[in-house]
Amino acid sequence: MTGTDAPADDQLLRRAALGVLVPGFVGTTLPDWLGDLLEEGMAGVWLFGHNVEDGEQVRALTTQVHARRPQALVAADEEGGTVTRLHHRDGSPWPGAWALGVADDVALTREVMAGLGGQLREVGIDVTAAPDADVNTEPANPVIGVRSFGPDPERVAGHVAAAVQGLGEAGVLACAKHFPGHGSTRVDSHLDLPVLDVDDEVLRARELVPFAAAVRAEVPMVMTGHLVVPGHGDLPATLNPSVLRVLREDLGFDGVICTDALDMAAVAQGWGRAGAAVLALAAGADLLCIGNPVHPGDYDAREDTLALADAVVAAVRRGDLDRERLLEADRRVAGLGRRQAERRAAPTGQTDAAAATRAGRAAAARAVRVTGQVPVLRSPDVTALGGGANIASGARQEVLTQGLARELAGRVVEPSVAVAGSPDRGGLVLVSDDHTDLGSDAGAEIARSLLARCDVLVHTGIRDLPDGDAPACVVRTFGGGAASAAAAADVLRGAR
Repeated sequence: MTGTDAPADDQLLRRAALGVLVPGFVGTTLPDWLGDLLEEGMAGVWLFGHNVEDGEQVRALTTQVHARRPQALVAADEEGGTVTRLHHRDGSPWPGAWALGVADDVALTREVMAGLGGQLREVGIDVTAAPDADVNTEPANPVIGVRSFGPDPERVAGHVAAAVQGLGEAGVLACAKHFPGHGSTRVDSHLDLPVLDVDDEVLRARELVPFAAAVRAEVPMVMTGHLVVPGHGDLPATLNPSVLRVLREDLGFDGVICTDALDMAAVAQGWGRAGAAVLALAAGADLLCIGNPVHPGDYDAREDTLALADAVVAAVRRGDLDRERLLEADRRVAGLGRRQAERRAAPTGQTDAAAATRAGRAAAARAVRVTGQVPVLRSPDVTALGGGANIASGARQEVLTQGLARELAGRVVEPSVAVAGSPDRGGLVLVSDDHTDLGSDAGAEIARSLLARCDVLVHTGIRDLPDGDAPACVVRTFGGGAASAAAAADVLRGAR
């Protein structure tokens, strides 16, 4: 290489390195540094709840992004149910995956995801990290649960394919996740490194079935999971060429492989964000989701993005990352971006927000299951039975309690207030999910006391309550969000 060639090649590699990065950022408008990197060739941006005020603001933001680079991809985690960014304040107007699996109507799933996709398309979001293609066979799974369509691989496969098709009809790129499957794990990869402890036979007969269906449905993107598959070595799937070869060679996927966020502890703790970025590209990933600078919140988005680009270029120079592998990844992402820019330019009608809300509510109602006699409630107290929330979903019990109280003309009260009782109120409604702790601590004692005297329990999770703890009336929604809260309220009002 001559001296005059070296600067040109440096520029090519830097542009390619930026072309595989999709960072998060802080704020509700496009930062100057991010706009500049988009013009240099960066793949796109990833939106989180803190980037969203309302639809009008998001549309203005995405317009800024696409003005700087038309083929840039704007991505967000919008699954419906418990996981939403666009509706993070009030909850998703669409039911989540498990509720749709309970309803078990693939045409309904396709319609719901087309509706969800239409709202994303209207505000300029190109990619949603959905559908969740995990087969959730582990009730104690702390991070998937109701985000999955269920525990049966064939049922999950049918709904995954329908979701991919519905999103595609709306003009939005689906991204099936978390390959090769996060549903049978008991560790949250945001916090530590899970192990998918299955042999190859089970992997192919269960975990891979929905991903194969997504590939047949022509899903344009698949997201990797940060989890170890023992039969493929010690590296997590995101960094593991053996696992990614299964996706490419065995399942025949030729689209974009996107990583789960590189700031998650499952990979960041062992390899660092820069190390994980290089290993992921070397393993066969094309697009690097960097993550959310607000949470875990230990890095500056601009400095981190620049450092990752530099690390990728340096890895090529050292021989740790094949030059052609980087350029291949860049070409694949750029090609998808160009095709999406063409779709985005096509005219589309406006979505009817009220009609969408009604459709989501009706879809969520298909999943509601009631045990016992529905009581008469008059302006009840509504109380959440505590429990945390995983990082992917956020504080979802708040959505249910507030939604139920509003729909039933009641009020939200703290558990300690509910325990004391309020004779002037018209009943007690409890809300629980898969994070509700009914163990032996003081909080669990309060929960059991409330369960013993409540009028109805609205349970949003997939786990069964311990024997003897279930009240006389249980309404199961199999997911959170505004749609499921409204559907539960309809039951409690006797509207169903």
